Amino acid sequence: MFSFSRNLLLTLALASGGALADDNDDYVPQIWREQEVVMPAAPAEGSLQSFYVSAVAENRFLIDIASLSLGSDGVVRYVLVVLTPGGGRNVTFEGMRCETRERRLYASGRQDGSWSKARRVEWVPVRDANVNRHHAALFLDYFCPGGIMASSVAEVRGALRRTALQITP
Repeated sequence: MFSFSRNLLLTLALASGGALADDNDDYVPQIWREQEVVMPAAPAEGSLQSFYVSAVAENRFLIDIASLSLGSDGVVRYVLVVLTPGGGRNVTFEGMRCETRERRLYASGRQDGSWSKARRVEWVPVRDANVNRHHAALFLDYFCPGGIMASSVAEVRGALRRTALQITP
């Protein structure tokens, strides 16, 4: 009898479009919304902070610490600068979601300091591979230690500075 009554209540609730849980229920998934993104200023040489990626990384990786932000939407936003041994320079404005271990490209930097918005806007997984490991390093060691977003920009800056001391010639 009890299971019949429970099934009847469940059927009635679903048929009426009602939910069995209230809006404050921790188990009801919330819809994530990304906050509006504002393009940062072009990175200044004085605000670039190198960070450690791996012993075999040939490129040099830097974060513009002036652009670093931790959004209320759970996204760490930053400007990444990659310098190649041959003199190439790649500048991107990116975001990383610690909760889902994903990253997104917002824009690429032009030589004149302006931004070219990315055509692809989807979030992609952060993978820990041997090649191009810089996103995994940012996720694991700086932005999302333990899979949880850093508590403050100061915490991230401190972690970046500590590893920079180890790799600066």
